[in-house]
Amino acid sequence: MFFQKEIETMNRKEIETLQLERLKWTVDYCYKNVPFYKNRLDKAGVTADKIKSLDDIKYIPPTTKDDLRDNYPFGLFAQPMKNIVRIHASSGTTGKPTVVGYTKNDLDMWSNCVARLCAAAGATSDDIVQISFGYGMFTGALGLHYGLEKLGATVIPNSSGNTEKALMYMRDFKTTALVATPSYALYMCEVAKSLDYSMDDYNLRLGIFGSEGCTPEMRSLIENGWDLFATDNYGMSELMGPGVSGECVYRDGLHFCEDYFLPEIIDSQTLEVLPEGQTGELLVTTLTKEGIPLLRYRTRDITRLNYEPCQCGRTGVRMDKVKGRSDDMLKIRGVNVFPSQIESVLVGIDGVGPHYQLVVRTQGLVDTLEVKVELVDTAIVDSYSYIEKLQKKIKDNLQVVLGLQCKVSIVEQNTIERFVGKAKRVLDLRNEDVR
Repeated sequence: MFFQKEIETMNRKEIETLQLERLKWTVDYCYKNVPFYKNRLDKAGVTADKIKSLDDIKYIPPTTKDDLRDNYPFGLFAQPMKNIVRIHASSGTTGKPTVVGYTKNDLDMWSNCVARLCAAAGATSDDIVQISFGYGMFTGALGLHYGLEKLGATVIPNSSGNTEKALMYMRDFKTTALVATPSYALYMCEVAKSLDYSMDDYNLRLGIFGSEGCTPEMRSLIENGWDLFATDNYGMSELMGPGVSGECVYRDGLHFCEDYFLPEIIDSQTLEVLPEGQTGELLVTTLTKEGIPLLRYRTRDITRLNYEPCQCGRTGVRMDKVKGRSDDMLKIRGVNVFPSQIESVLVGIDGVGPHYQLVVRTQGLVDTLEVKVELVDTAIVDSYSYIEKLQKKIKDNLQVVLGLQCKVSIVEQNTIERFVGKAKRVLDLRNEDVR
C-alpha cells in the first residue's frame, strides 16, 4: 500500500510549519525567476522575508487564467526550456490555451501525489487499471498513468473513444479499475449493456473519476451500472493536473496534498479570504513546483475546506466536492443556477436518463432556461399523457430546488450528444439571440 504516513498524518502545526517554509521559498523563487511575478510582487510590496505567517499570503494578488493566456506560451515558466521535460496545455476552446511545463522534479512530485491519492481511494499494486481519458496535451491521462505505475498497478493506456474496443479490452484483460470522466463511464456502461455480453464478464471493482463534476446521484448510477466503488479526484493543468486532492475510501471530502499545495477560500466578488468552514472560490498556491509555480491561482471552483481529521487517519484538509464554477454559474432572472443542481434533480426521476442539455436564450430582455432530457424508454414517446406528467414532475422538482420556472423538453433516447471527454452540458445562445 502506498501510504506516506509521515506526511499524511502530520498534525496541523507541523503541516502549517512546512507550508510556511515552502511558501517563503516559492515567493522568493517566483520573484527571482518569473518577471511577471517580480513586477506583481514589487507593486504589492511583498517579498519572502515579509511573510511571517500563512495569513500573510493575502497580500499577494491572485493569479488568473488570463494571466497565463496573456503570457502565452512560456512567459510564466521559471526555468529555461532545457530544464523543462514535459509540456501540457488546456484545450483552448475559448481562446489561447493555458500552457504548463514540468521539470523532472515536478513529474516526480506529480506521480507521488497521484499514487498517494489513488491508494487512499483503494487502488493497489494488484489492480489492472484501464485509463479512458484522452491522451495528448490533456493532463488527465498521463497524470493518472504515471501515478498508478508508481503505485505498482498494471496500466492499460486505452485512451477515450472506440468504446466497443475499450470494452473488449476490459473483458479480455480482466480490468479491475477504470479511470474516466463520470459521463464517459456512464456511456461505457450504456454501450456495454447494449452488446451481446453479460455484465458478469466485467471485473471492475473501482472507479477513479475526475475532470468534470459528478453529483451523488450520477455516482450512484455509475456504481449500480458497473457494480464498482466510485471515487472522485480533483486537479487542473494549471496547478499540476489530477492529484491535487482526492477521496479516500470513506468519501468524506477530497484529501488535499497540503505539502505541495496551499488552499484558500475567498469571496469571488470581493476576493476577501473567508472564515474557516465557509463556502467560496478555491485559490491554490503551488509550494514546490519548479516549471511554472503559481501564487494564489483562482480556480473558479466553488467548494469548502474541512480541517477536521478524517476517520481514515489522514489529517490534511479536505475539500468538499466542487459545487460548481463561479464562471460556469448561470444567472437566470436573478437566480444563480449551477448545472450540478439540475443534474441532481434529473438523475433522481424515474423514466428519464442521466444525459441532459441546458439551453440558455434571451427572449425580449429576459434570459430563459430550457432543460432537455432523454426518455429511458423511447417506446412511450407517443404517450402524450405520460410525457406531460413527466414534464410537470421535472418542472415542479426544478422549481423547488432552483426557485425558478424553466422549460422542460423530453426528447427521444440517444438524441443528446455523448462525450468521451468533459461533458458540455450548457448551450448558451444568448449572444446569438441578440444579433
